[in-house]
Amino acid sequence: QVQLVESGGGLVQAGGSLRLSCAASGNIFSINAAGWYRQPPGKQRELVAGITRGGSTNYADSVKGRFTISRDNAKNTMYLQMNSLIPEDTAVYYCNADLISSSTWPRPVNYWGQGTQVTVSS
Repeated sequence: QVQLVESGGGLVQAGGSLRLSCAASGNIFSINAAGWYRQPPGKQRELVAGITRGGSTNYADSVKGRFTISRDNAKNTMYLQMNSLIPEDTAVYYCNADLISSSTWPRPVNYWGQGTQVTVSS
């Protein structure tokens, strides 16, 4: 059974940093495109950053220059380094990935993690 598990969220003061991790477990053959999304209180979920298997990245304008997405394909893990955090970054952060597992091969299936809370105080 495939799972995406986020970790690293928490409470931080404005200007601080956090590093989120997303670990994929199960009988995984490969992880294709992946990304981080967030859902602020009372708002819709939005894309924060995306990364291809080859490492190409894209970012929401609101986080460019402050957040960095990366991945370790050997560990089936993705990261989001968040620096210079501001109160507007407060949200539940979710990882998302298209991956191929033993039960879905050769088709990629989209998965979501359960989310991790990030709270930035002013």
